[in-house]
Amino acid sequence: MQLAKRLEKIPHYLFAQIDRKEAELVSQGVDIINLAKGDPDSPTLPRIVQVMHNAIDNPSTHAYPPYQGTKDFREAAAWWMKHRFGVENLDPNWELVSSIGSKEAIHNLFLAFVEEGDYTLIPDPGYPVYRTSTIFVGGEPYAMALKAENNFLPDLTSIPEDIARKSKLLWVNYPNNPTGAIATLEFFEELVTFCKEYDILLCHDHAYSEIAYDNYKPPSVLQIPEAKDIAIEFHSLSKSYNMAGWRIGFVAGNAKAIGALKQVKSNIDSGVFRAIQASAIAAFYSSEEELKSVSSVYQNRREILVQGLRSLGWSIEAPKATLYFWVPVPQGYSSTEFVTLLLDKCGIIVAPGIGYGASGEGFFRIALTLPEKRIQEALQRMRDAGIRYEL
Repeated sequence: MQLAKRLEKIPHYLFAQIDRKEAELVSQGVDIINLAKGDPDSPTLPRIVQVMHNAIDNPSTHAYPPYQGTKDFREAAAWWMKHRFGVENLDPNWELVSSIGSKEAIHNLFLAFVEEGDYTLIPDPGYPVYRTSTIFVGGEPYAMALKAENNFLPDLTSIPEDIARKSKLLWVNYPNNPTGAIATLEFFEELVTFCKEYDILLCHDHAYSEIAYDNYKPPSVLQIPEAKDIAIEFHSLSKSYNMAGWRIGFVAGNAKAIGALKQVKSNIDSGVFRAIQASAIAAFYSSEEELKSVSSVYQNRREILVQGLRSLGWSIEAPKATLYFWVPVPQGYSSTEFVTLLLDKCGIIVAPGIGYGASGEGFFRIALTLPEKRIQEALQRMRDAGIRYEL
C-alpha cells in the first residue's frame, strides 16, 4: 500500500497529537488539565438548541441542502454582517456561501486558487491549516513573521517583490490565533492596498470576531470601502456561539472568489444539514445580552489567568480578544521543552509555539476553555512545582 508522497511533507495535526498524549496519560490515571485546545466547554445557548430540535422534527430538513446554503441562511448571514459591521450591499446570492465551519472552507479555497509553484503568504505563527493546505495543493508557503515588536502584525514591506508577484493568497486572522493580537481598520486598509497592487486575494479568517473583552469590537476587513474588489472573509459560529461541533459558518466578499469556492464545494461536499442552518439563523439574531454571556465566561477566566501568571513572574497583558494567551517560555527552554516540563511536573497540557510555525518558537499558548477552578488549580500546580518566569 503506497501512500501519496504529499503526506511526507505534512506533519501530523498538532491537536491530534495532543489528544493522543492526553488519552495515554489519562489511561495511566494522571489527572490532566488540558489548556491546549480552543474548544468551548460551555453548551450552546438553549434557545438555539431548541430551534434545532424543532427543525429535526420537520421532514423538509431531511433532504439534501443547497450546496451554497439555504436562501434563508445566506440572507440572515448578510443581515448579520450589516448589523454587526455595517457592511452594506452584501449580495447573499453571489457574495456569500455557507461553510462546514471554517477549516473546510479554508482548505477548499486553496483548491480553487493555488497551483503548483504558486506562493501563498501566511502568518507565522498561525493556524496550521494555512501552511498544510498550501503544501497539499503543491504551492509554496511564504511565512510572514508575526513579531511582538510589531504587535504581531505582518510587516508587508518585508515581503520580497518577486514573492508578492507570484502569490495567489494572503492570509490574516484578527483577532489572532495563537497570539491574541488585534488589528485596526487602518491596518486592514494597508492590506487591501497591498493586495490590489499585487493582484492577491486577501483572506481574513475572522473566527474570533465575537470573543472580545472590555467593550472592544473587532472590525471586519469588508468595512474597507474597496475590500470586496480583492478580499473575502471567513466566519464561524464555533467560538462565538459555542457551536464548535455543529460545523457551520460562512464566507463573504469578492463574488469571483465566492463563485470559485462554490464550484469546489459542489464537487466535494453536499452542504450543511438544513436543521443546523436553521439553528445558525437563530444564532445570528442573538441579543447583546446572550453574546455577552458567552464572552463574560472567558473574561472572568482571563482575569484569573493574567493575575496568576503575573504572580509567577510573567509580565503579561490581558488579551482584548480570543480564547488565548500567548506566553513567552522561561529563559533556557525551547517551547517544546517547556511544554514537556509542564506536562511531566504538573500534568498540564499547553500548546508549544513551534507548532504554529518557526516564529512561534519561544512561546506557548494557553486556552481559556476550562472552568475557573481548573485554571486556578493549574496555576497552583505551577507554584508547587517552582515554575516561574525569570529573565
